Amino acid sequence: MIAALRDELFALPRRTIVRSKRSLMASCAIPLAALLLAGAADLASISSAEAQSYTYNPRPARPRPPQTGTDGQMLVQATEVNYDYNNQRVSAVGNVQMFFNGTSVEADRLVYDQNTKRLRAEGNVRMTDATGKITYANMLDLSDDYRDGFVDSLRVDTAEDTRIAASRADRTDGDYNVFQNGVYTACAPCRDDPKKPPLWQVKGARIIHDQVDKMLYFENAQLEFFGVPMAYLPYFSTPDPTVKRKTGFLMPFYTTNTTFGMGFEIPFYWALAPDYDVTLTPRITTKQGVLMQGEFRQRLMDGAYQIRAYGISQSDPAAFGSAPGNRSLRGGVDTKGEFALNDKWVFGWEGVLLSDRAFFLDYRLAQYRDSWGSFLNQSTEATSQIYLSGVGNRSYFDLRAIHYLGWASADIQGQIPVIHPVLDYSKTLDRNIFGGEVSFKTNFTSLSRQTAQFDPITTIANTTSLCLNTSADPAARMPSSCLLRGIPGTYTRATAEAQWRRSFTDPYGQIWTPFASIRMDAIDSSVSNQPGVSNYLPVGDTQAFRVMPTIGLEYRYPFINVQPWGTTTIEPIAQVIVRPNETYAGKLPNEDAQSMVFDTSNLFSVDKFSGYDRVEGGGRANVGVQATTQFDRGGAINVLFGQSYQLFGQNSYAVRDTTNTGLDSGLATARSDYVGRVSYSPNSTYKFTTRARLDEATLDVNRFEAEASASFNRWSVSVIYGNYAAQPDLGFLTRRQGILTTGSIKVASNWVVSGGARWDLEANRINQYIVGAGYVDDCFVMAVNYVTGYSYANYGTTPTLNHSVMLQIGLRTIGMGAMQQSVSGASSGVFGQ
Repeated sequence: MIAALRDELFALPRRTIVRSKRSLMASCAIPLAALLLAGAADLASISSAEAQSYTYNPRPARPRPPQTGTDGQMLVQATEVNYDYNNQRVSAVGNVQMFFNGTSVEADRLVYDQNTKRLRAEGNVRMTDATGKITYANMLDLSDDYRDGFVDSLRVDTAEDTRIAASRADRTDGDYNVFQNGVYTACAPCRDDPKKPPLWQVKGARIIHDQVDKMLYFENAQLEFFGVPMAYLPYFSTPDPTVKRKTGFLMPFYTTNTTFGMGFEIPFYWALAPDYDVTLTPRITTKQGVLMQGEFRQRLMDGAYQIRAYGISQSDPAAFGSAPGNRSLRGGVDTKGEFALNDKWVFGWEGVLLSDRAFFLDYRLAQYRDSWGSFLNQSTEATSQIYLSGVGNRSYFDLRAIHYLGWASADIQGQIPVIHPVLDYSKTLDRNIFGGEVSFKTNFTSLSRQTAQFDPITTIANTTSLCLNTSADPAARMPSSCLLRGIPGTYTRATAEAQWRRSFTDPYGQIWTPFASIRMDAIDSSVSNQPGVSNYLPVGDTQAFRVMPTIGLEYRYPFINVQPWGTTTIEPIAQVIVRPNETYAGKLPNEDAQSMVFDTSNLFSVDKFSGYDRVEGGGRANVGVQATTQFDRGGAINVLFGQSYQLFGQNSYAVRDTTNTGLDSGLATARSDYVGRVSYSPNSTYKFTTRARLDEATLDVNRFEAEASASFNRWSVSVIYGNYAAQPDLGFLTRRQGILTTGSIKVASNWVVSGGARWDLEANRINQYIVGAGYVDDCFVMAVNYVTGYSYANYGTTPTLNHSVMLQIGLRTIGMGAMQQSVSGASSGVFGQ
């Protein structure tokens, strides 16, 4: 570039000065994009010229000269162009602008010395390259190949919104940039006071940028918040902001536990290739020795997978007492992956293999933490599964086999089912048949269980442990005292159902919807003859085939009233269903239909059971009325009230099965309980909803929920109140009543305070709550929470209520850390990325 400028000016007389603004075009072989510490611009930070406190005072940008593309042509503009033939020096003075291959340089004065082959830019130097990186300086001095040089009062803004500043920067061999008295930050300057220090910045006596390895090295560094030093590090390094994956050490990890003492981890990340990597994480514990951990990850063309392995030779196995952890060698392997076979099909897996089921729980390892989602909402099981899923325009397919491994001391592994497999498929036809929509769905479930699972439903059974498999009195496991939650043996069921539905409106505005369906179930069960099981089901092999044909008609007649203030629609709804009785009612295992909640959401459901193992039978009528008002000035109110009637045949909900599903649901009588809902939204800010189920005979409240929420620009709050009558047939012997509240308020532009609490009104105590505050902006994240919750500690038999403080801090481009400390007993914590 300078040579081209020199050649162009050789034609001028000696000491010629061009005093009018002009442009000079010439070819150039030196890529201007390499100018001025281009690699340093990949760093980030802003500081004053002395780089001891943050200063941001940019001058107004000059108009950029027209771009000349990437054809090697260069454009130079200046108020004066001066060539000194005697001293072999070319200079451009006054609003100098040079543009070459997408990069522009602006300065008050630009001088090229042909003897020393040095380029010198002075005064308000500003360089902008094609990537958007902007470099500011008072003066730069570089060799004409841009491999060596120095810059005074450097400041660099990058496209990644990171900034670096230094009193002086030296460039060596085109690969290393050394910033003296440097400051680095990823925070934007304060708009109201640009000279104010940023939220955080790292100062270093020297900051070295290795452009080959893309690393930043800090010497004698200190971390400052709002200009106040908070931490000192003699030396540390981090990848520069342009790096997404880089071999090196990650943020440390810290945890404590009574059985292994204190544990320290410094993970080492190894980027083996662009598509796979390894992380090695030795944990040094004070009581049990070194726990080795390793993780391998690979991303392929259509998916990704990972494998994690753990192992330890425990120094003091006896510290675990009689728990499964009392052994010398412990370890495990877990893996997961998912691959897209095409745009509709996905194949994946999860797998866990452990030396003992308490290993993850005892050492608070990845599966334990990942499953919990937080340190207080712990999972007590590991899931191994393989699956194949597909989604079409109007169809869905899912096939998977699942194995659960219980971690809690109360878990009996033999009571946990192994599913091999479960299949779901549904499809809606694209064409109508007899003018109506046709759909069908299938389900295939096969599972096995080694040991029967009984749950007590009476106070005596609960306090005397009569329902346990180890009970000394097997005859006590009777339906009057216990529920059989899981059968021992093997259970297989195949279900197929086809449905037809058509809706049309007559001339009077009445909406008629006839529908029909047929469902078939083939069941094969082999129930083990364990103590008490024969009180619920016939033991041995059982094969059953049931068919449930259904026809019905739904009727709606909406009445619309339009007023100046809004529109009201009143809609009576009636539904009549005709079908035979449920065959084998209560005589077959019930694995997937154990939950039964009757409310307005399923009032008009043809089958109100939650799963396939039970099917609603007998003639039934569902009736109700719905009213909706839309206000012209905004807002709406919706009311639904109704009841269900058993018209003829056997009432499936009144039949006892192994779990008493349907009893105490409000549907077990010929005339069901009344159900209702009122929802009111005056505007987008507020919403109020109530749901209730009232006893058909006494109008007593058997189930009531009220929910209110409000959301403004700066704060939001929600309150849920629940009141549930006793359901002795299901094991709930007393009324349950409680309030759950959550809320948050934005106290400032970046600060949020939030909290939540659950109040057990029957026990008159708050049994769970969280209070926290958080700060979030484009460069910094901080959150602190005080939380109560239930967790299992040291393989305890029952969950205990823990009180913990959790802290999370994140510095953009540097790392994310978290720490948790229990304040109710044994402490545990982590700090890591």
